[in-house]
Amino acid sequence: MVQTLKLVFSNGRYSLLAVGIFASMLVGLLILSEYIFLEPYVTGHIPKGTEFGFSLIIILSGLAALVLPMNVYRINILKNSTKKIGGSVFGSFIGAAAGACSCGPIGFAVISTFGSVGATSLTFLTNYEIPIRLAAIGLLGITYYTTVKSLKVECKLKPQ
Repeated sequence: MVQTLKLVFSNGRYSLLAVGIFASMLVGLLILSEYIFLEPYVTGHIPKGTEFGFSLIIILSGLAALVLPMNVYRINILKNSTKKIGGSVFGSFIGAAAGACSCGPIGFAVISTFGSVGATSLTFLTNYEIPIRLAAIGLLGITYYTTVKSLKVECKLKPQ
């Protein structure tokens, strides 16, 4: 695993991509989950009892920042073989997107746009926010494992 990570992240472009993904996902999810407030001034607050959700956001952002650049690396190596690429890239995008399920401040716009269907879906996402994030972390973990495994085979890395 370490050998694969060194192979991918030894290139500065992939390291920069990982930092960009981590920072944008972390800040975006913290704003959506109402851990960071932008008005009247920028401030952060972790209410008592929500530490676990905060930790899940950090883990989710870290895993997405690890998996997505590895899959971009795979795409650059295997440009001709799209059949092999599809599954893990799809899994990493779904896993990263599933973590962004808390819709606190945009909930009223969803409800007013979609009516009772919007209210029902917003309630579902709010009630099951933690299990959805856990499932997203699990999906990203599986995607990480399969990506590392395929990079070992495709790049002919020797096992340690």
